[in-house]
Amino acid sequence: MSSLTHIEKQKLERELGMNGGYVLKFSNRSFEEFFREVVGVEIFDPRFNAGSGSKANRMRAFWSTASDIQHQKLLSGLLDGWSIYADTPITDSARALLQQIIVRLGGGVIVPPQKANLGLLDAALAQRLTTRLLEVSSAAPQQRGYDFERYLRELFDAYGLSARASFRLTGEQIDGSFVMHNETYLLEAKWQNSPTGAGDLHVFEGKLREKANWSRGLFVSNSGFTIDGLEAFGRGKRMVCMDGFDLSEMLRLRRHFSDIMEAKVRRAAETGSPFVPVRDLFIS
Repeated sequence: MSSLTHIEKQKLERELGMNGGYVLKFSNRSFEEFFREVVGVEIFDPRFNAGSGSKANRMRAFWSTASDIQHQKLLSGLLDGWSIYADTPITDSARALLQQIIVRLGGGVIVPPQKANLGLLDAALAQRLTTRLLEVSSAAPQQRGYDFERYLRELFDAYGLSARASFRLTGEQIDGSFVMHNETYLLEAKWQNSPTGAGDLHVFEGKLREKANWSRGLFVSNSGFTIDGLEAFGRGKRMVCMDGFDLSEMLRLRRHFSDIMEAKVRRAAETGSPFVPVRDLFIS
């Protein structure tokens, strides 16, 4: 039996825009994938075919039978993927409602998402990270790639992000991941002499398409990206790009990594371009 109260259901319906039979901006396909991958439920199973069988009615049928654990998975997934499945960013009222219900159902305390304009990075920490980056550049050529991946994990940890080291799936390698603003970013890191071209960008974009719809990507190339490659790669993709000069500028300006990423994501949303240099985003 569902533990959601009548009032909680009514508030959720309002925040999820369920009056017209829809749920946020989910398509049938994304709705099915979301429930299967995040909640572990086949939402188009006949047992959820309540009334008209609309997405809103299936959600209501799920609420009436789901366990507290399933509700926690659903609401946590909505927090993580809201920006993917809605036209607008999550509102403060929607975030507070989802977090409040998760906690009430035993999901524990949720740490508020990081905010932009987090202040200047500690000068000593910025200097240490700069020194480490120079150490990577002076390493033996065959070692630099591995050292660069380790450096990026140190960087994410220093900024308080939930970093994960490189991991391998069947037939592919992902260099790591991190969580920022409740969004999961997959990481591709390249340390090579020549700028990265369209081929490597397309390969990474292909990996992202095989993951959950709300996954995003960060491609870090120490030597930058070719102009022709970026042009051929196109616009409107699910990744943003960063080069070695971006890392140096971020540390020189002592900007928080989250500020840098938020500015890059926003500019990508406005222009469709995956790579806008830090020097063009911030006035030093």
